[in-house]
Amino acid sequence: MNGLKPGMKHELTVEVTPDMAASKFVEGTPNVFATAAMVALIEQTCKDMTQPYLKNGQTTVGVHINASHIAPTPIGMKVTAKAELMEVDGRRLEFRVEVFDEVEKISDAEHTRFVIDISRFEAKTMKKLEKEEQRT
Repeated sequence: MNGLKPGMKHELTVEVTPDMAASKFVEGTPNVFATAAMVALIEQTCKDMTQPYLKNGQTTVGVHINASHIAPTPIGMKVTAKAELMEVDGRRLEFRVEVFDEVEKISDAEHTRFVIDISRFEAKTMKKLEKEEQRT
């Protein structure tokens, strides 16, 4: 995690596609940029910021998000997530993120990620699956 410091910034822009529509996630909702897709964009932006500073075999996983979604964005419009690393506390990383479409701000968010060792994380996940199989 050498080099990860508060104040670092990163942004990511994507075009809203039909598979990102709220109607794809929740039946009976409008055909606009989904909150679920916005959360994924926030997570991807923060992960992309940190990944170059991690060791081989490490990544980050999201553990908490507090986000507003204050304006709709139509399919075909671009959205940009702008993230700032606010705090580094051991393996815990705290971010502040704003998301904009081509017209206005659509979100304010706070996001927490943890640095993990991928192989240890996957082994722990498999143990959980094995415990479930033993119960059935």
